Amino acid sequence: MTVSALRMESDRAAALDILAARFGSRFSRGAEIRRQHANTVNWMANQPPDAVIFVTSTEEVAEIVRVAVAHHVPLIPFGTGTGLEGHVNAPFGGISVDLSQMNRIVAVRPEDLDCTVEAGVTRRQLNEHLRDQGLFFPIDPGADASLGGMAATRASGTNAVRYGTMRDNVVNLTAVMADGSVIRTASRARKSSAGYDLTRLLVGSEGTLGIITEVTLRLAGIPEAMSAGVCAFPSVDDACNATILTIQSGIPIARIELLDTLMIRATNAFAGLGLPETPHLFVEFHGSAASVEEQAALFGEIAASFGGGGYQSTTRPEERTKLWQARHDAYFAARGLRPGAQVIATDACVPISRLAECVHETIADIAETGLIAPIVGHVGDGNFHVQVMIDTDNAEEIRAAEGFLARLSKRAIGMEGTCTGEHGVGQGKRRYLELEHGPALAPMRAIKAALDPLGILNPGKILPD
Repeated sequence: MTVSALRMESDRAAALDILAARFGSRFSRGAEIRRQHANTVNWMANQPPDAVIFVTSTEEVAEIVRVAVAHHVPLIPFGTGTGLEGHVNAPFGGISVDLSQMNRIVAVRPEDLDCTVEAGVTRRQLNEHLRDQGLFFPIDPGADASLGGMAATRASGTNAVRYGTMRDNVVNLTAVMADGSVIRTASRARKSSAGYDLTRLLVGSEGTLGIITEVTLRLAGIPEAMSAGVCAFPSVDDACNATILTIQSGIPIARIELLDTLMIRATNAFAGLGLPETPHLFVEFHGSAASVEEQAALFGEIAASFGGGGYQSTTRPEERTKLWQARHDAYFAARGLRPGAQVIATDACVPISRLAECVHETIADIAETGLIAPIVGHVGDGNFHVQVMIDTDNAEEIRAAEGFLARLSKRAIGMEGTCTGEHGVGQGKRRYLELEHGPALAPMRAIKAALDPLGILNPGKILPD
């Protein structure tokens, strides 16, 4: 070991000793806790941190950052650990800053349709708190993720076609920057022309520019009426084309989700839906009773023109909940198609006009490669997911999966889309950033260098080496 490496190791040990003394029982070097704070949700290697600290305030996060800066120790923010691209791995070791105990709902302002929460509050916790006020927070990734983590990864979900993504629903943030300073990125005003948009800079930065500790969010009123339904189609192409025409027709649909034949088979087995084993669209409409009925009728006409049949709808809350829970459980349902296999959950997003083409080519690629890989997606905004099932002990399968993932990302980028619509970059998609952004990577690197000159905030994520 070189002298500089020994010095770095000594520096890190000193930082850990300082923080262990400061945080006591909320500081852990336990092997199992460290493992739980690295990637555990897909096939990527588990790269645990050197220690985990459970924080309870913004001030504590700032204190940890100042110690880390003094000793050049990496910091990895941790919410619930549900990210799918290795966001919480610690490839260079360091400290996992667990924000789950920062779970206080600071304020709800019904008159302004916004609220402020600490970063560890989960979306279900917030919506349970809001329910009796006639409000809800509409962004709904499949997992019960923390709202700080959802902001950091620019999360989305089934409601994005109507309500947008986290980018559209974050009013401002409180964040601890890489020098230990604490900033609030904006006021609560609905619009502003004052200065750089630091909120949008930090939303989607995946903990590489600052550690988000508090979020102010836009809220929506719970609609007067909701109607959910399912519709079977002869092919995925027909389902995609029905989606495209629905969006282009201006129907204000709240949710429109594609499940291919294989995903329907898995969902039937897991959730007992009993649907015909053909591609389906799951849809939902929000509004007044009259507008919901009108929207559903218009969609039914479009679906029928593409061979859609057997459209079934319901306004009963328990039936809608069952349907959308089945959709959110797609990851677990897919695992049942090949017990014991690992799941590579990946996503891509293209302009809506290229959706049918991209999904069609992807399905052909899956068939040619011989993989088991059901497709499900938020197709109303051109975003779809592929869940590739592989035996991680089979080198040939791993090579086939890696080749497929590369082709999928390049296919989407080639159609003027993106390698990830909502999962984020993390470790898994870094290699495609240059292809997607080209010269725009240079200002991204400059921003990273300016805000985190030591490179201690979630290193090894987003930007390619």
